[in-house]
Parts: sequence; structure tokens; C-alpha cells
Amino acid sequence: MSKVTPYNSSESKKKQVSEMFDNIANSYDFLNHSLSLGMDNVWRKIAIKKLTNNPKTILDIATGTGDFAVSAAKYTDAKITGIDISQGMLNVGIEKVRKKNLNNRISLQLADSESLPFNDNTFEAITAGFGVRNFENLNKGLLEMKRVLNKDGIVVILEPSTPKYFPLKQFYKLYFHHVLPTIGAWISKDKSAYSYLPESVNAFPSGEKFIVELKNVGFKDCKHIPLTFGIVSLYIAIK
Repeated sequence: MSKVTPYNSSESKKKQVSEMFDNIANSYDFLNHSLSLGMDNVWRKIAIKKLTNNPKTILDIATGTGDFAVSAAKYTDAKITGIDISQGMLNVGIEKVRKKNLNNRISLQLADSESLPFNDNTFEAITAGFGVRNFENLNKGLLEMKRVLNKDGIVVILEPSTPKYFPLKQFYKLYFHHVLPTIGAWISKDKSAYSYLPESVNAFPSGEKFIVELKNVGFKDCKHIPLTFGIVSLYIAIK
């Protein structure tokens, strides 16, 4: 995976991604829900329903403001731990969890997805929503996810992808590469963050290429399910 970064900086991708999300944390939820036309909530629900092992412990990777963790609390009985490298995003998420009275179910903490502070075989399921493509080292991040997952545990990953067929493909490219960055930059005041989004999607090994990445680190029964005509991909894998 090529190294696309948010800013023209000599700092590591990880440092730049953390800074970017700190910068846009306060406007992130509004933009995320608005620019996806509210479909992000539907995609998360679909992903969580694929956790057919009835997990009692879930790790939410790159939790951001905690939306995936909150959805997991709604549709499962699990205790959920969310981790992220952006304290700004976590601060928004911690307040969200408090307002929803979910402190007894959800715990959010600062941590690196590529060096998880958990023992082997700790979690029965892992969720990751729109964050895996931000890994600095994709292979290392996937290996860490597999390490902390129980045997036969399930991982579900959501990532943006590009539709394949006319005319949605052309419309999507116009929206994703021009409309979305313009609106995102205007509201968040960070032009680079919403230019990075389409660039990071283009650089990500989506579809069957990502299935190969999952298999290479040892996951089994790997599946790719296109959602909403292919603008988002759901990946499912078992340890």
C-alpha cells in the first residue's frame, strides 16, 4: 500500500493522521453523518449483525468518536473497548458515551492499533470502521488485530470503496473527489483532511486485494461484501 499522508510533512503517517483527526474532531460527526447521507449508521449495523458468535468482548479499532462502539452496544450485549491515536476524537467519544449512559459498557482509550496494549486472545470480536486504511503499516496492524482476537473470533472491517459500474462510478468520483473535499474543508477548516480521504481510499488495496492481505496474516473464511452499490466494502474474517 502506497504511503499517502494528510499533510506535506516529514513526520510519520501515524503522527500526521493523529494531528489530522485532532484538527477535525469537533466537526467530524456532523460531516460524517451528513456526507454519507446517514448511511454510516446502516453500514455499522450490518457489520455488527455479522458478529454471529454472540461476543461478550469487542475491541473497536480506530474508534474515533466512538460511533461503532455505540452501535455495538446497541446490537450486542458485549463489553466494548475502543482505541484510537487521536485524543481529540476520543474526547468527543468519551462525552458521547457519557451522555448515552454507556460508561458501564464502553471504555475508550488512547492506543496504537499497530501496537495494541492487550494480551493475546483477549477479545471475541473486533470492529474497525473506516480506519484500517490509515494504518502506517497495514500488515503490522492486521497481525495485532489477529493476536488479540480469540480463536474463532470474528473481525468486521468497513472501508470506503469505488463503485465499478456506470453511471454510479462517475457520479461517485465527482462527489468523492470534488464535492466532499470542498464541503469538508469549508466546515472543518482543514483542507488537507478531506483531500486525504479520497487519496487514502485510492491507495488502499480494496476488494479481493484486501482479502489477500487478511489471508496472508492468517485469517480464515475471509469475505468481501460490497454495500450500497459498492461505495463501501464490508470485510469479514475469522481467526
